[in-house]
Amino acid sequence: MAKVAVLHTSFVFVTVEPVITDLISELIPDAEILHFVDSDVLATVVREQGISDQSEQRMVLLARAAEAAGADVIFSACSSLGPTLDAAQRAVGVPVVKIDQAMATTAAGFDRIGVLATVPTTLGPTSDLIASVAHETGRSPHIVRRLCPGAFDVLMGGDRPAHDQMIADQAIELAKEVDIIVLAQASMNRLVSRLESETGLQVLSSPRSGVEHLAQIVRERVGVPTT
Repeated sequence: MAKVAVLHTSFVFVTVEPVITDLISELIPDAEILHFVDSDVLATVVREQGISDQSEQRMVLLARAAEAAGADVIFSACSSLGPTLDAAQRAVGVPVVKIDQAMATTAAGFDRIGVLATVPTTLGPTSDLIASVAHETGRSPHIVRRLCPGAFDVLMGGDRPAHDQMIADQAIELAKEVDIIVLAQASMNRLVSRLESETGLQVLSSPRSGVEHLAQIVRERVGVPTT
């Protein structure tokens, strides 16, 4: 049985939106899932308007704790702290998988890309990751960043319908400027079908593609069956 450690920067994917746990259970059914949460580090990054050395070190410590617990693969559920995972990877001897890596690879193939987020600190890392992947293939897409202010707080307060409507309103406006929409946070995953219907564009979200990539890494490293 493979041990998959999931690094969280809030409790949203533990208590509010268990989509990542559900996907791992679906795609890697024999995996033991370990959750490691620093519920304050994302708030710190938002407050400081960027990732400090201390915040990076906190993610490194989470990764080290996961490795010490026997994790075969580490999966980061937070796009905002994505840039810290390179340091985390250097600090541990097991693979560290970013939730949005596979999504960024798909998005990088388009010319006009809209990145929609509900947390301001996610816009930069997600956009930068897409740009980096695109540049590796010689492309320079136009990336439009769009924030839906207040929506994440509304979700954490338990009002899903209001959260969903706020995102839909922003997506409809964003669709006028781009060819594809990228949802920068996994907490927006439930809205993919609705947003595709209301905007007429393809909408990408990281959870499933991210966990599919995770399943491939687990299969290569541990050899356990995946679906």
